[in-house]
Amino acid sequence: MTQIDQAVDIREGEELDAGAVDRFMKQAMPELEGEPSIRQYPGGASNLTYQVDYGDRSFVLRRPPFGHIAKSAHDMLREAKVMRALKPVYPYVPEIIAICDDHDVLGCDFYVMERFKGIILRQDFPKGFELSEADTRRLCLNVIDKLVDLHKVDPVATGLDHLGKGPGYVQRQIGGWSNRFRKARTEDVGDFEAVMSWLDDKMPEDIAQCVIHNDFRFDNVVLNPDNPFEVVGVLDWEMATIGDPLMDLGNSLAYWIQADDEQQFQILRRQPTHRPGMLSRDEVVEYYMEKSGYVVDRFDFYEIYGLFRLAVIIQQIYYRYYHGQTQDKRFAMFGHAANYLEKRCQRLIDASTL
Repeated sequence: MTQIDQAVDIREGEELDAGAVDRFMKQAMPELEGEPSIRQYPGGASNLTYQVDYGDRSFVLRRPPFGHIAKSAHDMLREAKVMRALKPVYPYVPEIIAICDDHDVLGCDFYVMERFKGIILRQDFPKGFELSEADTRRLCLNVIDKLVDLHKVDPVATGLDHLGKGPGYVQRQIGGWSNRFRKARTEDVGDFEAVMSWLDDKMPEDIAQCVIHNDFRFDNVVLNPDNPFEVVGVLDWEMATIGDPLMDLGNSLAYWIQADDEQQFQILRRQPTHRPGMLSRDEVVEYYMEKSGYVVDRFDFYEIYGLFRLAVIIQQIYYRYYHGQTQDKRFAMFGHAANYLEKRCQRLIDASTL
């Protein structure tokens, strides 16, 4: 039987005050009994996610990382409110159980949600999870369908239309991510100025305004352990907003590493998109366009934007490691990753006909 995704021992320096968690949980749910067992999910390089168990009852607690964080980043209250608004129309969102804005509890904002017990596909298929090439393709299409479904959600009906700032989403993203990179750059990482200049010059108009996830990938999707083709949950809504759906797809493709990609890109792989049967990036775009009804002549801009944005996210994390604000050894090589992504963006730019 394929193993249901489980938390592991908490990383050093990221422990929670179990007594404070217990008091908060029992205030929100007085029926809870006993002491909590707290473990940590190993995935993710940004917000911290913990499994909190009381006997056979299991919950998930999300909090921002320890140490200095960028202003407006890791907004737990916003994420929880977005999820609450989406839940009635997009059932793959976990139910929010309690929100805490009292920093006397854990020193930060955090929230607690239901735990979806299921399979999460991280870098590779988990032990016991074997699919034929045809079944892998079927799974792949089902996951992409959930992104299409999200983009069809009515922002007004959910009450999330206030998140949008109107036309100009593409322009705001290019300007915003460029500013973030310049602030987070370290001396051992390239300047990305040629990439940022190209993106600024080639910006298309917004193709639409809809609810977007902004971090949609396989390790944010939960599969039914009894039917691994069925998506039962979509996680990590921190960056969800109202924006351009093709920008959202470009973000997803930045993580979509194929079996025939060069070794340097393979090292960054965090999901099993290299498996036989998985769609190529070009096939993902083609399938998405067919299902969504959107039409664009060339996807170059969105692909390069997605890679640049990923580089900025990596660089922001590396900045914290570089300046000693986190000791997490996973981040030690992130500067090399940012440098590689600059080269990859430039190669795509050189090959583009835009």
